[in-house]
Amino acid sequence: MAESTARSSWQGDLESGRGTIEQVGSGTFGPLDVTWAARTGERSGQTTPEELIAAAHAACFSMAFSSRLAKAGSAPERLEVSATVAFVPGTGITTSVLDVEGVVPGMDEATFTSIAEDAKDNCPVSKALTGNVELSVTSRLVSS
Repeated sequence: MAESTARSSWQGDLESGRGTIEQVGSGTFGPLDVTWAARTGERSGQTTPEELIAAAHAACFSMAFSSRLAKAGSAPERLEVSATVAFVPGTGITTSVLDVEGVVPGMDEATFTSIAEDAKDNCPVSKALTGNVELSVTSRLVSS
């Protein structure tokens, strides 16, 4: 079992307060400023929990997709993945939309799309979001 950790702090009330993601266990990033205003559209150089979930979802999906493509006999040369996570105040996180473009020699579009759907459904971050967040993926196979 592997565990990941992060530490954050918050000062003040929700709307006018501010917080910091102080550090992550690996030490690879932090501190990062967070505010309610950033969550509702006024970024001003600050991150949000949803942005971090989007990063986690894009990375997790890319690893799951790469693994599945290789097991199907066509390891990718390159996958470019983005994730867009929507946050609705009063409701919460509503969607995570994955978009992937890949260079995969020997792969046809239909198989690429099918494997992308499977990776979307089964990467660990997707599984954590399933039942609470609507998930979708758009995939494009491109030549190298």
